[in-house]
Amino acid sequence: MSDYLHPLRFGSFITPSAAIPQLPVDRALLSEELGLDLVTFQDHPYQAQFLDTWTLLSVVAARTERIHVSGNVLNLPLRQPAVLARSLASLDLLSGGRAELGIGTGGYFEAIASMGAPLLAIPDAVGGLDDALDIIRGIWDTADPTPLHAGGKYHHVTGVQRGPTPAHRIPIWVGAYKPRMQGIIGRKGDGWLPSLPWMKQGDVERGNEVIDKAARKAGRDPREITRMMNITPQYHAEALAELATDHGVSVFIVATDDPAELRRFAQVTAPAIRSRVEQARRRSGSPTTAPAPAAPAGPAAAAAPASPEAPARSFRDDPIPDALVPRVLLPGDRGYARYTSSYFRGARPGVVIRPETPDEVQEAVRFAARHRDVPLGLFSGGHGLSGRSLNTGGIVIALDALNAITLGSGNRVRVEPGARWGEVAQALAPHGLAITSGDYGGVGVGGLATAAGIGWFVRERGLTIDYLRSVDIVTADGELVHASAEENSDLFWAVRGAGANFGVVVSFEFEAHPVSEQVGFAMLLFAPDDVAAFLEGWGTTIEGSHPTVTGSLMISPGSPGSTAVQALIVVDSSDPETVIERLQPFAALAPLANQSVQMVPYAALLEVPPEGDQHGRGEPRSHSGLVRHLSADVARVLTDLLAAESSFILSIRSAGGAAANLPAEATAYGWRDANFVIAMLGGRGDQMARRWAELVPLLEGMYLSFETDTGPDVVARAFPPGNLQRLRALKAVWDPTGLFRDNFYIAPEHESADHASELEPADQASATTEPAAGAAR
Repeated sequence: MSDYLHPLRFGSFITPSAAIPQLPVDRALLSEELGLDLVTFQDHPYQAQFLDTWTLLSVVAARTERIHVSGNVLNLPLRQPAVLARSLASLDLLSGGRAELGIGTGGYFEAIASMGAPLLAIPDAVGGLDDALDIIRGIWDTADPTPLHAGGKYHHVTGVQRGPTPAHRIPIWVGAYKPRMQGIIGRKGDGWLPSLPWMKQGDVERGNEVIDKAARKAGRDPREITRMMNITPQYHAEALAELATDHGVSVFIVATDDPAELRRFAQVTAPAIRSRVEQARRRSGSPTTAPAPAAPAGPAAAAAPASPEAPARSFRDDPIPDALVPRVLLPGDRGYARYTSSYFRGARPGVVIRPETPDEVQEAVRFAARHRDVPLGLFSGGHGLSGRSLNTGGIVIALDALNAITLGSGNRVRVEPGARWGEVAQALAPHGLAITSGDYGGVGVGGLATAAGIGWFVRERGLTIDYLRSVDIVTADGELVHASAEENSDLFWAVRGAGANFGVVVSFEFEAHPVSEQVGFAMLLFAPDDVAAFLEGWGTTIEGSHPTVTGSLMISPGSPGSTAVQALIVVDSSDPETVIERLQPFAALAPLANQSVQMVPYAALLEVPPEGDQHGRGEPRSHSGLVRHLSADVARVLTDLLAAESSFILSIRSAGGAAANLPAEATAYGWRDANFVIAMLGGRGDQMARRWAELVPLLEGMYLSFETDTGPDVVARAFPPGNLQRLRALKAVWDPTGLFRDNFYIAPEHESADHASELEPADQASATTEPAAGAAR
């Protein structure tokens, strides 16, 4: 056996004694204070001298802030799997992703029988666990919209609802000592959690062999499975380090209630183990922490199902550079869960690199370039719609730590990619400035500022990229390049509309524009009798409005004659009378079911959501396109689309106006004459596909930030032909081997379209997700 190269973690195993009820809580608080990663409690609810473990876990999770909590191990015969799954998910949500599942069947059958259950009714330990894991995984698998049918002879559910969705992918650790149970770990579990004092010589080696063999037979990489160990204080660091380097144990949990022993373990033993293991790994040429992506196990894995093509690898042949090791997050690490969800899509990266300086971004790009066989995501810090900034089984370079906003001389503003547009609006508001940008404050600067940026001021001010003056970008060779109209002007041209294909922008320089102290914001709810006529009238009214007026429609399918249309309109004027005057033409379009008009600061329109508000678990579905006018033909096809029997939201956003002040070839984004962006969020099935296909011939280009389909044909619709030809030529110069390929890949001019299609990630559609109005980039 050998080191599985998992990150080392340390925890405590506290007795849930009822004699002094506060004592186990105090020991948990001490564990967190000492910097331990995990606090666990045994589960013997039939013993009167113990507190109920589940209640204790809830109290500890509420009293702590960082440490993870788990049973060690929860008694499956007394915890029905479906109820247990929902309890874990609830605790995980309430604790911010800090609940873990240690589970076992134990030797407690007689004790259970003493509580009134006949021995014949007690499940077989192996069969019961096998069934239970399928049920638990299935309850958490909310990406699947169908009712859950799972289990077998000992536990089963038929047609139950799934959910709630945990805050992170909860690992399932199994306490097992016999080969049949260990085989289940290999097939379906995430971790092996035995107790060292109960083990005989050779038991660790034999257990690992059984788990590894079962994993390989199930098509899993054995390195996905964490090896854990309950220990007692008398074990020395040297012996425990050998368990890590020789047998792959990476989580050590000390069983003691003595505060002095807890301190000694956290402050002396654990650092000594870590030091010995890191030295051994360096001597062997292995990384000191290995990003071994743990693919979900079982038939219905929680969070994002791993793509069959996503390789499980540990980067053993290429250690992460020392400078990046402190910036690396692996599955199970604190903070890793943030990168398992975009707004709609679930993910499970093999390794997340979170650089804090441009130099570290360069190192991260060079590292990614050496691992071209796995996906590469660039995450700027916002929510995203397609979710392509994240992935399963690959590398994610997360830029959210690069989030500075600096106001320079004049109206120049330097913004790093990890800032969110709501934060930018708040920072500029005291200076009477703004940068037109999207319509949602949670969008990351990096994603929108390299796409186009269609926001509330588009008709008056143009696109976000029109206010971009320069960028600092790390290119595919790991070099930091400055690009502007005067320096590397071709690259600067490409970044403004196709930036994700050309590198990692680490800073943007914008020229901010003045903004009114307050703007008018109207929310109107229309109940049109004739939807097609309303849409055509809306288009004419918007196009004829003052440039300070920008509006969006949000429409959900309804029964004939009952479609409700929500309109959001911004008027850039601080004069209420002017606002009302410019809104008046809209009131005549159709009967109003509700209306609200307010004067608000621009920054209030871009409210910044709380960190960690993204809980996507499925595969989003969205299409987009642009039109110059909402013509009768366009309105007719959109009305037919709204009559489809599916769940989706249709949005129609204002564009055009000042965006058309520049020619199409001025930037990589070229659809400047289009007055409207149409996007459909959600919606599945053949009927939806046919009706959207009827709309496509009427469209002129698309807005990639609202599109989830991929492939060369999608990219060909995203850019005017001349712009795309120039982009392919520039791709051959700046990224000839296609390192940046996972976000609408533009093939270099020397590469065939067929090969480009092979490199573009496959669409992993698995379930319909219900998008929220106004939530898209």
